[in-house]
Amino acid sequence: MFRSVARSAAGKHLLRRGYATESVPDRKVAVLGAAGGIGQPLALLMKLNPLVSRLALYDIANTPGVAADVNHVNTRSEVAGYVGEDQLKQALEGCDVVIIPAGVPRKPGMTRDDLFNINAGIVKGLCAAIAKYCPNALVNMISNPVNSTVPIAAEVFKKAGTYDEKKLFGVTTLDVVRAKTFYAGKAKANVADVNVPVVGGHAGITILPLFSQATPKANLPEEDIKALTKRTQDGGTEVVEAKAGKGSATLSMAYAGAIFADACLKGLNGVPDVVECSFVQSTVTELPFFASKVRLGKNGVEEVMGLGPLSDYEQAGLESLKPELKA
Repeated sequence: MFRSVARSAAGKHLLRRGYATESVPDRKVAVLGAAGGIGQPLALLMKLNPLVSRLALYDIANTPGVAADVNHVNTRSEVAGYVGEDQLKQALEGCDVVIIPAGVPRKPGMTRDDLFNINAGIVKGLCAAIAKYCPNALVNMISNPVNSTVPIAAEVFKKAGTYDEKKLFGVTTLDVVRAKTFYAGKAKANVADVNVPVVGGHAGITILPLFSQATPKANLPEEDIKALTKRTQDGGTEVVEAKAGKGSATLSMAYAGAIFADACLKGLNGVPDVVECSFVQSTVTELPFFASKVRLGKNGVEEVMGLGPLSDYEQAGLESLKPELKA
């Protein structure tokens, strides 16, 4: 039951357009950090995706076990596990999409700066390997703080001479997933029909859900909009506190990462009108990197879309987040 639902969710866009799984191009996807709290459920979700033909799972330890476990799921893709730097080349060669959840999670009392100091080094090493072994892959950055790890990745790729602004994405989909969930609850709407763009960045007040553009329209009072905005911004902290310091948002982040990777694969395969929010190189504002709606295609980013009309509250939020993203 679960497998059929998950597979149909991942592949419904293709099936609706009459594509059979057998006619879908072969695509290799790598998950770097596949033995971690996000990596394991993300590996399972990517195994369930009918657009994936080869799935490479990489981490510094324990990956063979994860790969053996996931490989028993009776879906299209072949799974291989890789451990340590010596096997990173094998994991990355031939990849179409590389998803990076590697790094340490945020713990109670840990600031984004603390995260940065640990995860920046991990991201640099992995991106240097990507530049060497699969420079044309779409890179989906999950490792936090995304506001910092994406620009770091860009610099690593520039230094290697492989940077393509169309192929580097900060995965902010969890903010969208949360905004949709919270909005649907307040608006008494079917969450499957809800859409809420989320722009800005991927931390605290840099997360700006545009509830004025949410569909279906609900005409919620301003105090509800403010409360929904705050809850979306603090979603990560809500989970960290609920887990009493024993974890962070791993399952919902894995789901969000799988949604975005699926969108990238659809774009690569030529499915039209694939649009997701993502933190990318942008001229939408004066900031060099900014999250907004992005149209995905065969080359990665086909179009970075504008913000559209903002409410006064959202305009004020936009001005407030800019200094945070510049810092």
